Amino acid sequence: MMKIVISTALVLLLSTTTVTAGEIECNPDGNQMEMNQCAADDYAAADKKLNATWKKLMAQFKSDKTATAKLKAAQKAWIAFRDAEIAAQFACDEGDIRVCWGSMYPMLVNGELQAMTETRTERLQKYLDDGLGVPMN
Repeated sequence: MMKIVISTALVLLLSTTTVTAGEIECNPDGNQMEMNQCAADDYAAADKKLNATWKKLMAQFKSDKTATAKLKAAQKAWIAFRDAEIAAQFACDEGDIRVCWGSMYPMLVNGELQAMTETRTERLQKYLDDGLGVPMN
């Protein structure tokens, strides 16, 4: 029983340690913290692209107040969906999600966030390329 408590405490300590920028670098073949950093970097890049696409979209439709209002509402709803989807996918009864998913949790979550963000960016880009009201296929 004592081993389990110590192991759990160690996992919690390692997963809650704050890492200062630059201390951990991405290494896809490295340890878990390095792989977690790769996933965080990949998600950050996807999020940056999403935000750049969003700014272009808002600029393109700036004279259409109805379209911009509807796009903003859709984006707000997408963010809520994204967050709820992640919470559902990584549901945990333990109170601390890291107890259920361990040290891979940041890598797994960031991978899913990256995929969802890339899909959303593609959709926004289609609005830029083809306009609103066209089939999304």
